[in-house]
Amino acid sequence: MRDPIGVQVAQVAECYEKHSDALVRFAATLVGSADAEDVVSEAVIAVLRSVTNEVDDMRAYLYRAVVSASAKHWRSHNRRRRREKRAVVFAPTPPDWSVDVRITAALDRLSAQQRAVIHLTYWEDLTPTMAAERLGISDGSVRRQLARARKRLRECLSENR
Repeated sequence: MRDPIGVQVAQVAECYEKHSDALVRFAATLVGSADAEDVVSEAVIAVLRSVTNEVDDMRAYLYRAVVSASAKHWRSHNRRRRREKRAVVFAPTPPDWSVDVRITAALDRLSAQQRAVIHLTYWEDLTPTMAAERLGISDGSVRRQLARARKRLRECLSENR
């Protein structure tokens, strides 16, 4: 007796091994090269989770799964952008504060969400928990955005030396 799940995994693995480069190139066209491998990985995992019967054309099935995963990627990306726009609008630095022009320029290169958490954490001296409550997001989101913002600020300020 054949194990249908084992056959399915083998069929997906064989097809992925044979067409992975083409799938990644296809995904790069849909979402860009930076996210292409992640989208393909998500698509393969989705196929492994969802398909219980033998598929006639696994390659076509994987391509359709990549299209679905890329649509999911863009939905997530767009939701994140909308969330950032709804975040606290970062007010420009008041003129009486003496802030280095390089710092102001580096802050301008952050996303709205990152500027919001930087502003609340450093200018308003809130804890990440208090900033999360103010923005209506989780503590983890605030901490993650702070880490990304600090990294980006370090990169921007080291470029301008």
